[in-house]
Amino acid sequence: MEKKKQIAILGSTGSIGTQALQVIAEHTDRYEVYALTANTRVEELIVQARQFQPEVVVIANKSKYLQLQEALADLPIKVYAGEEALCQVVQSEPIDIVLTAMVGYSGLKPTINAIRARKVIALANKETLVVAGELINALAQQYRTPILPVDSEHSAIFQCLAGEVGNSIEKLILTASGGPFRTFNQEQLKHVTKQQALKHPNWEMGAKITIDSATMINKGFEVIEAKWLFGVNPSQIDVVVHPQSIIHSMVQFEDGSIKAQMGLPDMRLPIQYAFSYPDRISSDFERLDFSKCRELTFEQPDTDRFRNLALAYEAMNRGGNMPCILNAANEIVVSSFLREQLGFLSMSDVIENTMNRVAFIDHPTYDDYVATDAEARRVAAALINKN
Repeated sequence: MEKKKQIAILGSTGSIGTQALQVIAEHTDRYEVYALTANTRVEELIVQARQFQPEVVVIANKSKYLQLQEALADLPIKVYAGEEALCQVVQSEPIDIVLTAMVGYSGLKPTINAIRARKVIALANKETLVVAGELINALAQQYRTPILPVDSEHSAIFQCLAGEVGNSIEKLILTASGGPFRTFNQEQLKHVTKQQALKHPNWEMGAKITIDSATMINKGFEVIEAKWLFGVNPSQIDVVVHPQSIIHSMVQFEDGSIKAQMGLPDMRLPIQYAFSYPDRISSDFERLDFSKCRELTFEQPDTDRFRNLALAYEAMNRGGNMPCILNAANEIVVSSFLREQLGFLSMSDVIENTMNRVAFIDHPTYDDYVATDAEARRVAAALINKN
């Protein structure tokens, strides 16, 4: 019998992490949980640890350590706390796959450590490539570590490219749902509330990524990520708004042919494909019924109303540490919007001003990224406090 793949899930209590555990629970003959990590959601982590009995659990927030340790004291599970423990656990010898499903910049260092330990990376933390794509790609080549995309759009492109080795890509076409405010005018966008922004029409996601989707910066991040994942130029990446979210993305080849990957919006499918690659394995996910799928529509994204998408293209074209600045500023503005301290349209203003104020570095090192992230957060926070 084939050895079960040992999986570490970074961010197991979030939307991607919980769905990954559903996939593992469906295929206990193939997969086993080696490590679970969370930031602060200790109660959910305890429930998961009791169900899946991993070797190790890590809570990044040290103040929750005792609660976690006491709750799991009757089980032979190693319990650790803090960011350093998180970075160390991914290097554990038995681990085959590290699913990076943490939110934001915090996913960067553990991903770097997992690459250095030659673990297969199932990448759901898009900020890792947005912030430090050049560095991550160089490390992945150096350590010969595969990076398998979990984002539905990048998984779609990855699937469309299967069997196309040596065939030139003319264009990558990323689809976007357009979010909940696709039809809103400028005046309506001015008055968007947190409650409205947290209701995505098609996908079930965590709070930050739902806001990122509503402002379309999420699609901008995906464009930057696609550049690094698939080795294409910025001019070869298009975004098309497709409100039904049935086509997850497309690849156009140099002969003009376009391949698309389709299916109902369900993140378990790209998660499962990353775990089982290069094989496809059975699933009980709901199937797409074309008799009920009456229309597929497409439109151009409006970068005047959704400026964050334009800012992401600008950051990608400038390169260097600019995407890192974009990401840090965005994390600050989203957090402020969720605390109802900043208006929906004001988020783009703060991001743009931060990009103009933080020092540009053409070829950043890891330490430069760390310094840039801290500086951009400080600048963005100061701009918000001025408002």
